[in-house]
Amino acid sequence: MNKINYIGLLLLLIAFSCANKKTTTHEEEQLTAKKPNVLLIYTDDLGYGDVAKYGGQIPTPNIDKLAAEGLLFTNAYATAATCTPSRYAMLTGEYAWRAKGRGVAPGDASALIRPGRETLPSVMQRAGYRTGVIGKWHLGLGGDEGPDWNGELNPGPLEIGFDYSFIIPATGDRVPTVFVEDHHVVGLDPSDPIEVSYRKKVGDRPTGKDHPELLKMMWSHGHNHTIVNGVSRIGYMAGGESALWRDEDFAQTFVDKASRFITQDSEKPFFLYFATHDIHVPRIAHEKFQGVSGFGPRGDVIVQLDWTVGELIKLLKEKGLEENTMIIFSSDNGPVLDDGYEDKARELLSDHKPWGVLRGGKYSAFEAGTRVPFIVKWPAQVQSGKTSRAMVSQVDLVGSFAGFLGQEYNAQHAVDTQDAWAALIGEDSEGREGLVQEALFSNLTYIRRDGYKFIPANNGPDMVPWGPVIETGFAEKDQLYNVKEDPGETEDISAASPGIVDEMKSALQQIKDK
Repeated sequence: MNKINYIGLLLLLIAFSCANKKTTTHEEEQLTAKKPNVLLIYTDDLGYGDVAKYGGQIPTPNIDKLAAEGLLFTNAYATAATCTPSRYAMLTGEYAWRAKGRGVAPGDASALIRPGRETLPSVMQRAGYRTGVIGKWHLGLGGDEGPDWNGELNPGPLEIGFDYSFIIPATGDRVPTVFVEDHHVVGLDPSDPIEVSYRKKVGDRPTGKDHPELLKMMWSHGHNHTIVNGVSRIGYMAGGESALWRDEDFAQTFVDKASRFITQDSEKPFFLYFATHDIHVPRIAHEKFQGVSGFGPRGDVIVQLDWTVGELIKLLKEKGLEENTMIIFSSDNGPVLDDGYEDKARELLSDHKPWGVLRGGKYSAFEAGTRVPFIVKWPAQVQSGKTSRAMVSQVDLVGSFAGFLGQEYNAQHAVDTQDAWAALIGEDSEGREGLVQEALFSNLTYIRRDGYKFIPANNGPDMVPWGPVIETGFAEKDQLYNVKEDPGETEDISAASPGIVDEMKSALQQIKDK
């Protein structure tokens, strides 16, 4: 080959290489453009029957419209019948019961998810998303010594995959009653430091036990410590006067923060974990929602939740983001009526059934403890107006998004997650083979997609042993139900089906030994 031909061939190869590189870059840009924004709306204590689309009597037009324009699941589960474990499992892909200390966290708990742990937000970050969490956290803050309310709250959400965080540290009924943005308490005056104790009284704020005359909502059990905003809480708090929240403002505050995050100028798609405080106690809706439902404060905060969903959807439409935003709406566990305050939730229930056709509620091993509303809307991909019977679990969000986005994840950490993407978008009508549910006192149950549900024998009480009037589902002998044929779990068929009991007992043990 002469020199001229060699140079010509070299130039041709370079041109071909550049053309190929440009095509690849274009394909990558197209792939990035196709990634949906993801809005995970995670509400609190909302029962399977609380949403009108699921049979509820309280109007929820915005959530109903979300379902009408998306995919409604009738066989979807949180992993636990209480809040901290279900949140932990959803964000990590690991059942919370696999280690001690992951039960309902006190308000001064140290971080339950530590840096280096695989998480849903870290998967999204690696896939090129900007990530945020707004609302209720309840997964602890700070290192082994606990949170430093007057300094830097680290580790926290920013150390496990979130770029932005605006949270309440635990729940509305626990101190400290302050917002935390990124690493610091919002609006804290350094000359008025916060002191928190769950063991002894601190400071001179009155308590609900000693001064019930100061309360705008009377406590019923376990919520008679420091009074803030006319409500007595669990735990004692001193200082931080300038940082105290007003319960009535939760919904608007969270919507405002979400709006700023969603509309942030960025070429990256967003992932927002939006954890509302509704329907958790204390149920104190904003003044514009008080008295509107006819079902008392609990009904009013359901209406407020529906408004919140509507505001977020309206924002997405206004910004031209609705078509390619995937909205997932669900709850952390089942419903509870009297959970510490005399808000007439039971007295004003009328014909509304928060548990729907199911049995039990929050804390319970029965279905209403963990089977929850679950709706997916993504106009660009998910067919609207459909209902799915596929068995899906919140623990599978890690594996599902990792699979869809082509991201590897640490399967030794996220040991329980599976890729359920096809079920989430309506292409798989079966879903999981089976899943584990965690009830009160970390008692476990196992349910299969064929409808059989196994509740192992235990010595727990048959009713929740404090205020709520809820069956635990516990018994001294093994129980077996077919929740497809008997969703109310009225007939224990264990005696007639010993072989199935043995199969399910073995399957549960294998999962526990994993």
